[in-house]
Amino acid sequence: MADWWRGAVIYQIYPRSFQDSTGDGIGDLKGITERLDYVADLGVDAIWLSPIFTSPMADMGYDVSDYTDIDPIFGSLADFDALIARAHDLGLKVIIDQVLSHSSNQHPFFKESRSSRDNPKADWYVWADPKHDGSPPNNWLSIFGGPAWAWDTRRKQYYFHNFLVEQPDFNFHNPEVQDWLLGTMRFWLDRGVDGFRLDTVNFYFHDKLLRDDPADYRIKAEPESNPYHMQYHIFSKNQPENLGFLERMRALLDEYEARAMVGEVGESHHAIKMMGEYTSGRRLQKAYSFEMLGDRFDAGHFRGQLEAFFDGAPKGWPTWAFSNHDVRRHASRWAKHGIGHEPLAKLAGALLLSFEGSICLYQGEELGQTETDLELFELTDPQGINFWPEPVGRDGCRTPMVWDAAAPSAGFTTGRPWLPVKEAQAANAVAGQAGQPDSVLEFYRRMLRLRRETPELASGRTVFFDVSEPVLAFTRGGKVLCVFNLSPEAHAVHVTGGGALALAQGAEHRGDVLHLHPNGFAILEALEGVSVTDAVGADSRA
Repeated sequence: MADWWRGAVIYQIYPRSFQDSTGDGIGDLKGITERLDYVADLGVDAIWLSPIFTSPMADMGYDVSDYTDIDPIFGSLADFDALIARAHDLGLKVIIDQVLSHSSNQHPFFKESRSSRDNPKADWYVWADPKHDGSPPNNWLSIFGGPAWAWDTRRKQYYFHNFLVEQPDFNFHNPEVQDWLLGTMRFWLDRGVDGFRLDTVNFYFHDKLLRDDPADYRIKAEPESNPYHMQYHIFSKNQPENLGFLERMRALLDEYEARAMVGEVGESHHAIKMMGEYTSGRRLQKAYSFEMLGDRFDAGHFRGQLEAFFDGAPKGWPTWAFSNHDVRRHASRWAKHGIGHEPLAKLAGALLLSFEGSICLYQGEELGQTETDLELFELTDPQGINFWPEPVGRDGCRTPMVWDAAAPSAGFTTGRPWLPVKEAQAANAVAGQAGQPDSVLEFYRRMLRLRRETPELASGRTVFFDVSEPVLAFTRGGKVLCVFNLSPEAHAVHVTGGGALALAQGAEHRGDVLHLHPNGFAILEALEGVSVTDAVGADSRA
């Protein structure tokens, strides 16, 4: 099916932390293949593999030194082919990460580029002369701290890096760079991948005039922990030329059957608008941003994000996520809104899987997994180390998958895991939840089955009801009614036209009143003329 991605649920696997098959403490491709039956049994449609390419691992694989090979710590191309074959046998699509905006400084092309100003790769990266006082050419900042420019003594110039010094940015204004990167994508398409997750998809082009980024227009009471967020990045990224390259990528994928791309919009300003722009026309099939990966957990926020996207891009398509490898796990991030991590995890799962769009679940999310508290000496993430103690970095959400609490390292490895498996996380292991009707895992399986068997939940349009916080209520496709209490206190709403109950937690429908316990929700049939109103308030009809 060509549009399999529309409404699909994608399961993100962080390869270093999913399953180790060799005992070296690092997850690998054979380990993932061994666990694919578990993923298929969840009821998801696809897997997304975070980077597995050859890399010095300065940024855990997001610094690529060979775009057409597998890093030995993960296995080989033969192991990758076996993974693809097994996934397809199980009915799972496979999406792989593409880190195109920058490479590793150990990539042969960068080594050649920095060797002189007139070699064949001299213009493949972003180089600039210093100002007369020797300082960088402008005020652009790196996300990982400090200026986004690093001095190179060979060329006597600065090179641009949005991330680590070890991650120089490609010069997308050079057509040869675009052609070569498209060729690396073709390599993996020919190998059978079903699509790509595009890392930092809005970072590809920079302003050719190297103009300074202005200060963030939003007034802040005090400085940010990371000064990068004190600028409005209208020149260092987000350039209009990006759209043309997205169209070139789409043209490449259209040469193949049923392939898709999802782009990560790394932006704190106008991200929802950019998601719509990037998925309109013959560009990306879908995109996601960090709008739902933050601290806000209220009805107005979630409604606002969905309405803003579909109002601005009625022909576009979003992907929504609550957790991933870059942010605190939502079971910990939103803990103050819950009456316990299991009820909150079920509420969040039902909420996310009822949204219009495609959905991304991060490994362990289906277990209600919590963030791991780590000490400085346990960290590997350069962002966490550079900014310690705040922010604490990304390692806390990247600790290994827990399979069996009774096994060493919860069944992840027979050796010493690359990040520690702590007791609080092991307590959520698969073995202790599988087959237990009230567990978070079994709830996710039921909710995923409901979404798969109910077309309206996968692709039906959303109509919201005007009810007060903390209740979020809407219909999908006019046939499914979803009502959520996003708080640790009980609430009630009037519901008319509500039919048979499909799935619920802490909800009682007595007469025309739906009583929602703390973190309660109900997903039920929507009959003709369905309406949801406040217990005392005006009527609102879909």
